[in-house]
Amino acid sequence: MNDANDITATAGTALARAQRILVFTGAGISTESGIPDFRGPNGVWRHRDPAHYTLQRYLADPDVRRERWQDRLEAARREHRPNDAHVAITQLQQAGRAPVVVTQNIDGPHQDAGTRNVIELHGTSREVGCLECGRRLPVDVVLDRVREGDSDPHCELCGGLLKTATISFGQNLIAADIEAAMHEADLCDACIAIGSTLSVWPAAGVPARAAHNGVPLVIVNDGATELDAVAEVVVSGRAGTIVPALVESIVAAG
Repeated sequence: MNDANDITATAGTALARAQRILVFTGAGISTESGIPDFRGPNGVWRHRDPAHYTLQRYLADPDVRRERWQDRLEAARREHRPNDAHVAITQLQQAGRAPVVVTQNIDGPHQDAGTRNVIELHGTSREVGCLECGRRLPVDVVLDRVREGDSDPHCELCGGLLKTATISFGQNLIAADIEAAMHEADLCDACIAIGSTLSVWPAAGVPARAAHNGVPLVIVNDGATELDAVAEVVVSGRAGTIVPALVESIVAAG
């Protein structure tokens, strides 16, 4: 075996005995589905300023809101299918080894691949919420209004601003989601973090908590992460290649 296969085999060994693996995923798991990551070499924040995308800017500036809705409209025109890594995680769950997936992603490929019990720490782009009354709507309902010329849609019930149900810079994560994810970190007997630089907190605190509890942490990422030093094994490379091989070895080990 070459070095990459050796490291993947070592990671599989570290996870083989685990019966409750917490899977934690970031944007890097979805780049092979055509969804760009944020902090990688070709990431979104390489050519866009994160400061432009704060909740405060969204609330204050109609032009920012119009731009964001046009971005959502453009994203809806592109079809992104789950890749082999998403499918492998579903297989791991169906084998009874990964009951819960915690993700930083907002686009839903885990669910499209058949994964259940997904905690979406940064929200979902598939729903829209009213920032005033809390009403939730499927995103397609609001995008139809944008297509028809309503460039800055407001709630039809209370007049409040509508926003995709994602967590923006300057917006707090949902406390119940963080609590649920941390609870899973306390329950798991191993954790695998895939496609994340593990630099965004409090989300990165989930695999960090698992490692602090003394369970094996395996990191799969195409680049260094902030938790490499506390991981039992770090596998560098593309998730779509590494994760299926890793899952195959875990399931085969029984």
